[in-house]
Amino acid sequence: MSYEEEYKKSIEDPAGFWSEKAEALDWYKKTDNVLSTDDDGIYHWFSDWELNTSYMALDYHVKNGRGDQAALIYDSPVTDTKKTYTYNELLAEVEKTAGMIASLGIAKGDTVVIYMPMIPQAAIAMLACARIGAIHSVVFGGFASAELAVRIDDAKPKLILSASCGIEITKVIDYKVLLDKAIDLAKHKVGNCVIYQREQFKADLIDGRDLDWQGLLASATPHEPVPVKGIDPLYILYTSGTTGKPKGVVRENGGHAVAMKYSMNAVYDTDPGEVYFAASDVGWVVGHSYIVYGPLLQGCTTIFYEGKPIMTPDAGAFWRVISEHKVKTLFTAPTAYRAIKKEDPDGELTKKYDLSSLVNVFSAGERLDAYTYQWINDVLGVPVVDNWWQTETGWAIASNLIGIEVMETKPGSATMPSPGFAIEILDDEGNRLENDEGNIAIKLPLPPSCLATIWGDTQRFVDGYLSDFPGYYTSGDGGYFDEDGYLFVMGRTDDVINVAGHRLSTGEIEECISSHPDIAECAVIGSHDDLKGQIPVGFIVLKANSDKDDETISKELVSLVRDKIGPIVCYKDSHLVKRLPKTRSGKILRKTIKAIVDGNSYTVPATIDDPTSLDEIKDVLA
Repeated sequence: MSYEEEYKKSIEDPAGFWSEKAEALDWYKKTDNVLSTDDDGIYHWFSDWELNTSYMALDYHVKNGRGDQAALIYDSPVTDTKKTYTYNELLAEVEKTAGMIASLGIAKGDTVVIYMPMIPQAAIAMLACARIGAIHSVVFGGFASAELAVRIDDAKPKLILSASCGIEITKVIDYKVLLDKAIDLAKHKVGNCVIYQREQFKADLIDGRDLDWQGLLASATPHEPVPVKGIDPLYILYTSGTTGKPKGVVRENGGHAVAMKYSMNAVYDTDPGEVYFAASDVGWVVGHSYIVYGPLLQGCTTIFYEGKPIMTPDAGAFWRVISEHKVKTLFTAPTAYRAIKKEDPDGELTKKYDLSSLVNVFSAGERLDAYTYQWINDVLGVPVVDNWWQTETGWAIASNLIGIEVMETKPGSATMPSPGFAIEILDDEGNRLENDEGNIAIKLPLPPSCLATIWGDTQRFVDGYLSDFPGYYTSGDGGYFDEDGYLFVMGRTDDVINVAGHRLSTGEIEECISSHPDIAECAVIGSHDDLKGQIPVGFIVLKANSDKDDETISKELVSLVRDKIGPIVCYKDSHLVKRLPKTRSGKILRKTIKAIVDGNSYTVPATIDDPTSLDEIKDVLA
């Protein structure tokens, strides 16, 4: 079936389309109830079907002859550790861990917070919770205590699973101190904490509350998978909210399993037995979808990487992993590629490794500018696929669906909508736009795996996502379709700046600046201006081999933006910095930069990777 045929069927007959795709999974029970609505008018998929996600990801493959195949490869350059788990071995670990959790009184429907580094036990904990029907909420390891406390109060876990420490490039982070403080700050009191003691640091355990993971596991009894309904939550994952209070995105078991299984082939062109490397963290949605669940549901080998794209030990870190483990598919954020490009502009480090196994490279998490796209293409010599999605959707809203039909790519575009996503461009009044930039909205029903609610607050879900344009999900992103139907996502709608009455996309300005041969990456924000309303201000990171000074670069960028976009942009201010403030997942903190530029108060985001990067912004503005 061609992409056009596949997409058309998914829109015209969503229930029939997804019922057909669900046949690829091993359900305990199937019914005719594929798509339904609840009393609040919210859509759900496979509500009364019965399954167990852990069973589908592990037991199923063992029963079908994949027991001796590698399921998970742990590669940790920060600890100089590598370990491979076959499907047999991973299943055994998950069975016992599920028994360990159940022995503490955790049962179907209970919530469990997982606060762990990128070690195999994090994935094992997720799968073990799914096995007994418990709802897991993974919080990024090393997250600030106050933010962890907020999530504990919202999720109200009966149990917390954690580790003694996380390992960064130059330091060991004591997780237990952070966890203890979070528990003290939280109003909700947790029964037990189970701590996995790492060799690099042993944590002190609190009597009566804390339990030793290894000791408890040794006496645990393996647990069978517990059937759950399709509508039952698999996990809660928190994402930033405009009110400052994080939103707990709820992912339901049924739709999630169907979309993950489908997308592994349709989007990522990855078949059972192949090696898939998503360079992310289980604290983020990419880690949930495409480090743990997606690859295992598909019967692939997933890479569990504890390291960075650079400095572990160098900018060839990913190429080493690909070469050693024969990776077919690489998926990471644009910021990782830009970090590599900055350190190794000509891609010399690729020459050290055999990358012949690599077939496809994917990018998501933020907008992939055309020049980073071209750099990846030139250096690796394999197709580069940009796909756009959100924590809320759990998988690609738009992509080049290379598992269905390989389409011509356009740099800067996420290509076409994925099956099930009926994307329309609307103006602020909800009118449909043709060949113009506006709000990206998705007509209901959303396809499987998309959020069904916000944990404990259905009204917040309705108000935040379904109220702006009735009958549509509001993505919060702006963009347009070109004359060929290719989708261009230009960034958050609040990243559109108004310069003397002209709406300009900061994404477009950033793309223009990124075309300069000395620029590694940049961020453009709209600064308040009494005369024009807003004017663009750029923060620029140069490539390691650039010898240009501030004045020269600034003049060249003014000329470049003027030539490529026009004088209407009024681009004048460029500030050179060594690094941009980012979240741990690599997203640039544009709102925080804007607050600093405008002299407004701001809160240092809990997700920031390096708080001192904000000081550098202040210094260059002083």
